[in-house]
Amino acid sequence: MVPAPLRLRLDGAALIENWRTLARMSGSAACGAAVKADGYGLGAHGVAQRLAAAGCRDFFVATWAEAEALADLKLPVSVLHGVRAEDMEVVRSGMARPVLNTPLQIQRWRDSGGGPCDVMVDTGMNRLGVSPAQVEQGLLDGLTIETLISHLACAEDDTSMNAAQRKRFAALTGRTGARRMSLCNSAGIALGTEYHFDLTRPGLSLYGGSLVPVLAGSIRQVVFPQTQILQRRRVPAGETVGYNATWTAPADTEVAVCNLGYADGYFRGFSGTGAGLHDGRSLPVLGRVSMDLIALNVEVAPDLAEGDWIDIAFTLPQAAQTSGMSQYELLTGLGSRFSRVWTD
Repeated sequence: MVPAPLRLRLDGAALIENWRTLARMSGSAACGAAVKADGYGLGAHGVAQRLAAAGCRDFFVATWAEAEALADLKLPVSVLHGVRAEDMEVVRSGMARPVLNTPLQIQRWRDSGGGPCDVMVDTGMNRLGVSPAQVEQGLLDGLTIETLISHLACAEDDTSMNAAQRKRFAALTGRTGARRMSLCNSAGIALGTEYHFDLTRPGLSLYGGSLVPVLAGSIRQVVFPQTQILQRRRVPAGETVGYNATWTAPADTEVAVCNLGYADGYFRGFSGTGAGLHDGRSLPVLGRVSMDLIALNVEVAPDLAEGDWIDIAFTLPQAAQTSGMSQYELLTGLGSRFSRVWTD
């Protein structure tokens, strides 16, 4: 393998500490982990392996292909998107539990022989799930339900919708025979014990993101992008850098051109706003982020040369504000050209 010119340093200890923090905040509820979208871009296998060793016992993915990628770990995995007809062969292997979302999926599961499953109930998000009315009418009767699940639409917002969803969900307690009930994502955990039920399902905050103030001070950064300098050059005063000539050198300026761009998930929103980091000093992004390259002002770093590595500022709440992208997009957009290196 040719060594990649850009890499993600992934802090395994921070990942585990974030899960433990969220588990403590979950009180008496068990704390699971959403590892869909390849572990939010970090690599689901490495994430799940580390969290399982720390004590996590419930994992959530979106699709059966994502479940297959974790099969060798033999972990309790739930597949949030349920079961299509095309999924049935792999579903019956028993590698994971389906989260049934529609009457058709429920019938398909019954027709295939049934068995332990999870079920999603829509309490107001109008995305996936059966309705509370369908549950009350007996749609789930006879199913062996491990976890009855719903999802908060606005957990990070101060809105009455959170309480309304919690009330609709709580009204189903004891109605289905489900062994457990689960409502909360990361921000939902911060809403308080009445939202926790039996199992919480954090995602974003495991990986260093925080959308509510109560989490901001306790969640650690996990992802540290690094890029290699391809060329160092001196740009004369009055000349421009990059596409559309959006930055003009006010004086002769030392510039490092680095192997990183929007094809790697370092989006154009970082143009003129993002930064590299070196020995505690900020190295501003100059001009437009292009598909494969960025330019950094390295005037304050005379020691940096071609082939050296530079950290990229990527604390998620700040990076989201800087770029205009959501914290979720920043994580899941991290591309395949990064090598991923865990430090534990």
